[in-house]
Amino acid sequence: MRPYELLIGLRYTRAKRRNHFISFISLISIIGIALGIVVLIVVLSVMNGFQTELRTRILGVASHIEISQFDGTLANWPAVAEAAKRNPEVVNAAPYIMAQGMLSYDQGVQGALIRGILPAQENQVVDLNKHMKLGRLENLRPGEFGIVLGIDLARSLGASMGSKITVIAPQGQVTPAGILPRLKQFTVVGVFEAGMSVYDSGLALMHMEDAAKLYRMDDKVSGVRLKLHDIYQAPEVARELATSLPGDYFVRDWTTQNANFFRAVQMEKTVMFVIMFFIVAVAAFNIVSTLVMVVTDKQADIAILRTLGASPGSIMKIFIVQGTVIGVFGTLLGVAGGVLLASNIDVVVPFIERLFDIHFLAKDVYYISELPSTVERTDVIAIATVSFLLSLVATLYPSWRASKINPAEALRYE
Repeated sequence: MRPYELLIGLRYTRAKRRNHFISFISLISIIGIALGIVVLIVVLSVMNGFQTELRTRILGVASHIEISQFDGTLANWPAVAEAAKRNPEVVNAAPYIMAQGMLSYDQGVQGALIRGILPAQENQVVDLNKHMKLGRLENLRPGEFGIVLGIDLARSLGASMGSKITVIAPQGQVTPAGILPRLKQFTVVGVFEAGMSVYDSGLALMHMEDAAKLYRMDDKVSGVRLKLHDIYQAPEVARELATSLPGDYFVRDWTTQNANFFRAVQMEKTVMFVIMFFIVAVAAFNIVSTLVMVVTDKQADIAILRTLGASPGSIMKIFIVQGTVIGVFGTLLGVAGGVLLASNIDVVVPFIERLFDIHFLAKDVYYISELPSTVERTDVIAIATVSFLLSLVATLYPSWRASKINPAEALRYE
């Protein structure tokens, strides 16, 4: 590209109209592109944040991989745990007993999932201790029949530290009076808050030996939970364990256990990207109307350049320069604003909530009650690249029309 084409294109971009440094229509195009990019970056960052937060909260209570048998029990779990730990990706293993039960305290009754654990080993596969609001997992000791409740479950029962609650197992026992449910009194020794309603309102923990007595599991457990070095290797490791472990075992990883959550978030992210992409596309194609108006206004200039020897290709390049400058400025402004806003969404959203006295994500409705945000470099680069290419494509037709202007026709009435 020769220098005069670049200089003229830049001069048209900076042309003063009505004492403005830049033409009003070009400014609107730049602002439109920038706003579209800001919205797209913020939306994708929030969706990324939801994925990260959802994964973190789920894995704060759930394990990376679970191994069981198809009847829901597992005998000789130490051998299975040792065999699983031979895989280089496996960090630790812990047994568990999972069953359903009814919790009763005072006048309150709630159904819950009962998980029997070994506290020392459980802390090696999940980070539940950091979610403890009252007490610690180590307070669960065999034979003392202690229980740890989710915070919402404790509130619904009206129970607190030291409360004596009754756990009712659905499996009945035969007595002369008929089949009666088994029940046992437990003492609340801890309360946790995982940040997800499904756990906070429906999970109770007790020592595995106590759970085995209540549910008559003898020396069996429900399965073994594993922690991995890399959570994203979980599907591959699960497949390897399913084929390498001796015997018939049911192996599932965290991606399949919570597939609906992550599929929903990924689908929403894809749909929002498409919708926001059209906003950027509409803003980018405002460049078409901008350049069409400039071409109409500059017909005499184009004709004079043609008579001075400028080729149609040179005329086309002049207006491509003008449209490209608009696209570049809009893209840079949008990327800077989008990254800045997305990186400070944890400050902006609470300010808006306090200002208008509203709350966007109610905890009793949504799993995550705060708006998270994670800015990913790949998303920003992809958005900037696509926006620039759209801006470049939008310049082609008006530039081509400018190159086809007949000098004689344009100068006839000048």
